[in-house]
Amino acid sequence: MPFLGQDWRSPGQSWVKTADGWTRFLDEKSGGYVGDLSSFCKKEDHNKENLFNSLNYDVAAKKRKKDLLNNKAKIQYFHQEKWIYVHKGSTKERHGYCTLGEAFNRLDFSSAILDSRRFNYVVRLLELIAKSQLTSLSGIAQKNYMNILEKVVQKVLEDQQNIRLIRELLQTLYTSLCTLVQRVGKSVLVGNINMWVHRMETILHWQQQLNNIQITRPAFKGTTFTDLPLCLQLNIMQRLSDGRDLVSLGQVAPGLQVLSEDRLLWKKLCQYHFTDRQIRKRLILSDKGQLDWKKMYFKLIRCYPRKEQYGDTLQLCRHCHILSWKGTDHPCTANNPETCSTSLSPQDFINLFRF
Repeated sequence: MPFLGQDWRSPGQSWVKTADGWTRFLDEKSGGYVGDLSSFCKKEDHNKENLFNSLNYDVAAKKRKKDLLNNKAKIQYFHQEKWIYVHKGSTKERHGYCTLGEAFNRLDFSSAILDSRRFNYVVRLLELIAKSQLTSLSGIAQKNYMNILEKVVQKVLEDQQNIRLIRELLQTLYTSLCTLVQRVGKSVLVGNINMWVHRMETILHWQQQLNNIQITRPAFKGTTFTDLPLCLQLNIMQRLSDGRDLVSLGQVAPGLQVLSEDRLLWKKLCQYHFTDRQIRKRLILSDKGQLDWKKMYFKLIRCYPRKEQYGDTLQLCRHCHILSWKGTDHPCTANNPETCSTSLSPQDFINLFRF
C-alpha cells in the first residue's frame, strides 16, 4: 500500500483489492467513483463479504505455497502420557520447539528411576548431560535435572545399591559445575550464581552421605553365594559386565578371590566390551608369557568406551517419530510397527536434538 503508516485516503475514498491490484473508488456521497466498480456502491454488504473472502483466499494461497516449500521444516511436539512425537526439521525451528530440555521435561524420568530396568539408563543420561549438555538446558529443565538427581540420591541412600555409580555421577556433575561457575558473567548457567553455589554445596553433602553409608548384612541364615557349587559361582560372575564388580566380589572371601582371577572370565569380559582390533592394540603379557586379560581390560577401558547394557531403553519409531519407553504401546500407523522401532542409547537420545 502507498504512503505506509499515513492516512492517504481523501474524504469518501476507499481502496479494494481486485484481480488487477488495488483500485480506488468513491462512495455515493462523494458523487462518483473511480474505475468500473459501481457494484461496490450498489451492493455494499455483498461486496464487503466478497472482499473478505478474496483476502482470505489470497492469504490461504500464500500459506499453502509457503507450507509446500517448507514441508520438511515443520516441528511439533505432542505430549501424551507415555510418549512424545519428534518431528525433525530446520535448525531454527528445532531450537525453538524441539530442544533437549523440552524432551527431558516431557519424558517422565522421575518415574523411570523407580523402575530397576530403567535406573541405569537414566543415570547414564544424567551423566552425559552433566558432561557437556547442562548449559543447553533451559532454566526449568535445569531445575528438573536437579530434582531428578535428588530423587536418584535418595533412592540409593534408601536401597544401598548402585553407590559407586551415583558417586561417579555426582563427581562428574561437580567437576563440570566448577568449570562453569568460574565463567561468571558469560550466561553459561541460568539463574543467580549464588543458587548454583548452593547446589554445589548440596552435591558435596550428597557425596558425604554416600561415603558414610554402612551396608548392613541381612539377617538371612539360608544358602549364600559361597554355598553354591563353584561352577554356579563362576557362571554368575560371568554375567557381571563391570570388572570393578569382579574385583569387589573377590574381596568378600578367599574362595571368591581365586575365582575372580580366572583368565577365561577376564577374556570374555574383554571380548564383550571391545573389538578384536582394539584388543590387538593393547596386548599385555604376563610373567609366564600368557596374555594378562585382567590388566588388558583395565587398560582398554582407559582407551575405549565400554559396551553399554540396559534392562530397558527408549525406543524411536522411524515411521511416526514417536519416542517412548520400550514395551510402551503407541498408536503407530505402520503395517509392521515392530520393525520400525529402534533402541536408543543415552547418547543417541542426546544426538536427536543436536543441531
